Amino acid sequence: MSEVFEGYERQYCELSVNLSRKCNSAALLPDGEPKKQQTSELNVGLDDADVLIRKMDLEARSLPPSLKATLLAKLREYKSDLNKLKKEVNKLALIGANQAARDLDSGMMDPHAASANQRERLAMATERLDQSSDRIRESRRTALETEDLGVSILAELHQQRETLLHSHNKLHGVDDAIDKSKKILTSMSRRISRNKWIMGSVIGALSLAIILILYFKLFHH
Repeated sequence: MSEVFEGYERQYCELSVNLSRKCNSAALLPDGEPKKQQTSELNVGLDDADVLIRKMDLEARSLPPSLKATLLAKLREYKSDLNKLKKEVNKLALIGANQAARDLDSGMMDPHAASANQRERLAMATERLDQSSDRIRESRRTALETEDLGVSILAELHQQRETLLHSHNKLHGVDDAIDKSKKILTSMSRRISRNKWIMGSVIGALSLAIILILYFKLFHH
């Protein structure tokens, strides 16, 4: 398995366990500022978990197909667990918002219990919350677009790598064929040279034999 993926996975698992513990403890807190603070910290942790999930996804998609399939299946489980945790945190935030609305309603029914200053602060807080939610949605949209682009680039690079490896294997095969051809040609050249020497020797011997025969015929009669 990829060491990079294992590193991200280890960080995610530790973060996931901590977030689950915080979520359980936040659910036991009474509605109020401590619960809001805990919910805010949980949202930050969820964003960090999303980042780790995206990093693992990008790393898994850059690996060979056999290993990639296994890691992506594991990632689907992590994403499912993270979505469940997000739902629990959203429930906590919704309960807190509903309680704040009930407090506001009761304050409006009792003019002595809530002042205009409190209502103004609540309106400002709601506006800031809406703005933060918009920024988070925009950041997530940008992150998803970046992730899609990164996955596309990695897939294209992987395809190019496979093409280069295939071409390299073909060139290696051609080199082997050339080496074999060189060896065959060298062997043939040696055989031709040897045959030339043999034929030359035979011709020389025959010529010498003919000369000797002629000599004996001419000078011994």
